[in-house]
Amino acid sequence: MRRRDHNIFANATSLLICGLLAGVVVAAAAFPAVAMSGLAAKAGGETFASLPSELRQATAPQITRIFASDNKTQISVFYDEFRSDAPLKDISKNMQNAIIAAEDHEFYKHNGVDLKGVARAIVSNKSGKSQQGASTLTMQLVRMTLAYSATSPQEVVDATKDTPKRKITEMKYAMQIEKELNKAKILEGYLNAAPFGNGAYGVYAASQVYFSKKPKDLTVAESALLASMVKAPTAFNPTTASGYPQALDRRNYVINDMKDLGLITPAEARKATATKISRTVKRPGNGCVSVAKNSWGFFCDYFYRWWLSQDAFGATTYDRERRLKSGGYRIQTSMDIKGQQAARKNISEHISEKNKNALLLAGIQPGTGRVRVLAANRRFKLDNPDNPKNKISSDPRKARKKIRGTYPNTTNPLLTGGGDITGYQAGSVFKIFTIVAALENGYPLAYSINAPAKYVSKYRIGPGRSTCNGIYYCPSNAGGGAGGVTNMWTGFSRSINTFFVPLQERVGAEKVVDVAQRFGVQFRTSTDAQLASNKASAHQWGAFTLGVSSSTPLEMANAYATLAGDGMYCAPTPVQQITSKGGEKIDVGKPHCIRATSKDVARAALDAARCPVGDTAQLGSCGGSRTAAQAHATIRHPIYGKSGTTDNSKTAALIIGSSSLTIAGYLVNPDYQNHKDQMSHGIVNPAVWNTMGDILKGTPKIQFKRPSSRKIAEGDQRSIPDVTCATLAGAVARVESAGFSASVSNNEVESQCPKGTAAGTNPSGRTIKGGYVSIEISKGSGKKPDDPGDAEKPKPPRRR
Repeated sequence: MRRRDHNIFANATSLLICGLLAGVVVAAAAFPAVAMSGLAAKAGGETFASLPSELRQATAPQITRIFASDNKTQISVFYDEFRSDAPLKDISKNMQNAIIAAEDHEFYKHNGVDLKGVARAIVSNKSGKSQQGASTLTMQLVRMTLAYSATSPQEVVDATKDTPKRKITEMKYAMQIEKELNKAKILEGYLNAAPFGNGAYGVYAASQVYFSKKPKDLTVAESALLASMVKAPTAFNPTTASGYPQALDRRNYVINDMKDLGLITPAEARKATATKISRTVKRPGNGCVSVAKNSWGFFCDYFYRWWLSQDAFGATTYDRERRLKSGGYRIQTSMDIKGQQAARKNISEHISEKNKNALLLAGIQPGTGRVRVLAANRRFKLDNPDNPKNKISSDPRKARKKIRGTYPNTTNPLLTGGGDITGYQAGSVFKIFTIVAALENGYPLAYSINAPAKYVSKYRIGPGRSTCNGIYYCPSNAGGGAGGVTNMWTGFSRSINTFFVPLQERVGAEKVVDVAQRFGVQFRTSTDAQLASNKASAHQWGAFTLGVSSSTPLEMANAYATLAGDGMYCAPTPVQQITSKGGEKIDVGKPHCIRATSKDVARAALDAARCPVGDTAQLGSCGGSRTAAQAHATIRHPIYGKSGTTDNSKTAALIIGSSSLTIAGYLVNPDYQNHKDQMSHGIVNPAVWNTMGDILKGTPKIQFKRPSSRKIAEGDQRSIPDVTCATLAGAVARVESAGFSASVSNNEVESQCPKGTAAGTNPSGRTIKGGYVSIEISKGSGKKPDDPGDAEKPKPPRRR
């Protein structure tokens, strides 16, 4: 009994509300001038009159597309809703007609509210017949607009819940819209906002998902299918078993209405009805796991992380992500397709995707910071936990727990850092920071030090294999030999540890650390950050010059690019231009450069850096041995750079720069850096120099600029006294009295002087004021060497 009473009450209430709605509509139609005032309030109560007078407009979410640097090649898309607005002129007339046939026969006749439709719906719904909504296209557009402009979840519910209040709201706003917009604009807005199922919003997305074509090319049959789905995208989904027959019936119903309305001919209707409906769709990819080419994934991910870090796009990472995925931006990134392809090809030629060791190549443009290349021997994808392809981690602790490693599949930012990726030790590539710091503090490139086999420093460290007397840091050279009389050209060329540690000691390790910070090293590990945090701790960081701090390939590529950029450090950026949906150029991601060192210091340091990679210094002599001499022979352009190797060859690195591009290559084990493998320069070196050669092929050979004065290279040059045939003690005294530092060499050389006397000096002739001079000992053989300064010098140790 109670249930029956309740139904009677509900029906009576519904009839009353419907009567009020009908009154509102009649009032609005009959008296448009006063429909929004007293008469409307009387007809529909205070609800109608209290509504805002203007509809708050909000653009529906739009696809953001990112392109390569050519601004033509699409890398990927980002979206919350797969949607991209299309102007009405780019939408097939078939589609325009189909949506009118499916949803609103009287579209071109009503003023936003269809009076006959409302009355018909009231009668039909209350008589127990099939439910009719009576919502015009304009009212439906209002509903979608209110949902998209909602600022809270409750507003979304209010905009979509089937209530009399919502109907009143839609009616008022629909009539307002009809006054302000013509029918073409309303139809365009509707077609771009409507949901079509399978993740497609708007007709552009729907035509792509269902037919892989543009909306201007839609046929009658295709248009009718899409129009039929708007009413209930899930129920009329042709890809499901239950939805297919309903979609077919609904499509044919729309085709028939198009015929009856005179929008198509009977022949066109028969042809469209006979067209089969596909049961499959092409769901659009989304984000970096759906890049056009998998090898572009690491660059795409770098762009995505960069976007989320930009305050200009929102106060929180959530806000920034929403803006990326709904803003409809066109983003021209800095990724160079040719460079990316070359990097991936050369990586593949030297190491497999299934190798636990990762070969990582990052390339950046000097003077802009634009990231050009990010490539690795990995597939950028999430490993499927239900069918994993990744091998068990090489980290013993993780292996015991059966945790899988990051090869061949990973989405970790291996090249750029972030999250758990703090970087990798890269060895002697860090020596460039010592050169820069020395130049900044008045030490010229020609500044020489007698580099021993093992150097006893004043740095205090804990017990270990690199200590002397238990507390002092005592580095040696690769191969164990002495470096001899060495300057910045020859020391960098041969990578002499026992030259760079004392040079750092004289300059101040804290100043070297400061250069690294200015050049972009992030110090992501807690230990590195603590040591770099203040001058006192940095001052005792004796091994810093040898590359014991963690870094990423992108950081070090950009650090070296700062030299070719004339001392300007440019923050890495993955974009060249961001354009809004409305065509506005957005000034975010443009080059942001600050001076990290002077032009002359940068140019002088770069001159020394030409030596390790086989190029010729313009300001001095590189000596004989080079750590990566084949680089210049392969690339055949002016280049600079450095190789690096850590203790026990746990990592191997090579950086090569030109005037237009700098590439850093690391060979590492990202899962377990304390491994026992020997990382080979035979893998990383050719991958780097071949990639650089491929990119620079056919481009102009641009020479590097010289410093404004040679003094930064040569310093204050003074003549070295002639000590030929003098006693060793007398030779030392004579050289030191001239203002040089002197000692006797351990090796004898061919000479016409008596045995045990001074055969000459190394260097001979002139050297920097206060520089080191070695007294050579005569063998007493009576022979005259071709070059006394270089005779019988100890062979330099080989350093990779």
